Amino acid sequence: QVHLVESGGGLVQAGGSLRLSCVASRSFFNMDTMGWYRQAPGKQRELVARFYSISTYYADFVKGRFTISRDNAKNTMYLQMNSLKSEDTAVYYCGASVVGNNYWGQGTQVTVSS
Repeated sequence: QVHLVESGGGLVQAGGSLRLSCVASRSFFNMDTMGWYRQAPGKQRELVARFYSISTYYADFVKGRFTISRDNAKNTMYLQMNSLKSEDTAVYYCGASVVGNNYWGQGTQVTVSS
């Protein structure tokens, strides 16, 4: 069982930055994958960025603007979001997969005004 809690969302102007945090209830060790996802109104949840083992993956629409990172000592994962666009507006979720089971946080709202 993994409990995930996101924070750091808010309202920002286009071109601005935000850093999201996700605190996990256990160590990241032995997690299959962990990453950030988002869901805009009326759209399906989509992958933004993810760790898989020691590699990282970024969706094309965030490459060069977003950076995923983690602090293993704090069981915390981050998403630094720069050069935000109005189309980045969504609820951002932290997700983890452990032994085939998927876990999600409650989400944090990011709103980018143009």
